[in-house]
Amino acid sequence: MKTNSNDRTVKLVLPNTVGYERIAMASLASFAKMYGFAPGRIEDLKTVVAEAAINAMEHGNRGRPDAVVNIAFDFCDDAIQIMVADQGNGIKDVLPQPDIERIVHEIDPPVGFGLYLIRQLANEVEFNQDVDDGHCLRIVIKKAQV
Repeated sequence: MKTNSNDRTVKLVLPNTVGYERIAMASLASFAKMYGFAPGRIEDLKTVVAEAAINAMEHGNRGRPDAVVNIAFDFCDDAIQIMVADQGNGIKDVLPQPDIERIVHEIDPPVGFGLYLIRQLANEVEFNQDVDDGHCLRIVIKKAQV
């Protein structure tokens, strides 16, 4: 996972178990508070990192108990960059925009809803970043929502 490691970078290695995303959420919330992010924007960050971590565990690592999820975040230029890496093969196809109305009314399963949330809350989202042993999602969230 390529990050600009410096004194403003935090790295986490999570077991591939749903529930551990809460550690990333709490760490990122504390980190964002240190850099003056507003409470609402901190909630956006928590949602984004949780969705990305759970997707990495369930879809990227396919629930394999031996896999891990690497998360790094750093602060630069009034924004936090989040890198979430799994040990999977990445996203092969661009997922269609989910039909939120159908999901809310439980007509369709919530497939793709996590990525939809990430895209709505983040300023930048990049998939399939090169990493040594898997796939990485890069997300940038600016202090002020644009």
